[in-house]
Amino acid sequence: MKVFRSTAVVLALTTGLLALPAHAEVVQQNASGDPMYTADAPKAFSMVGDLLIARPLLIGATVLGAGLFVVSLPFTAAGGNIGEAGHALVVEPGKSAFVRCLGCTTSGYRRD
Repeated sequence: MKVFRSTAVVLALTTGLLALPAHAEVVQQNASGDPMYTADAPKAFSMVGDLLIARPLLIGATVLGAGLFVVSLPFTAAGGNIGEAGHALVVEPGKSAFVRCLGCTTSGYRRD
């Protein structure tokens, strides 16, 4: 029963995390006309949700992906796609966890 409950909680949290970008709107100005609240400047609740929910899960996904990458290394070496596997399992979650701004939906540095 404990395994079922743990699995259900992980699936619920993962589904909620995957649905977060679907709720993000790209709006140039809000109803008040203040350009401060745009997609480049996320609101406070987006930042709090990102800090408390998304970042710990993404860091966990990076660690889990690194472990899976090491386990799958003999098979990916035989298949010749070590770089692709490393990028998908380690780099992408790490980039989303450590490079993305707090509350943003896209990763990477802003280049002005």
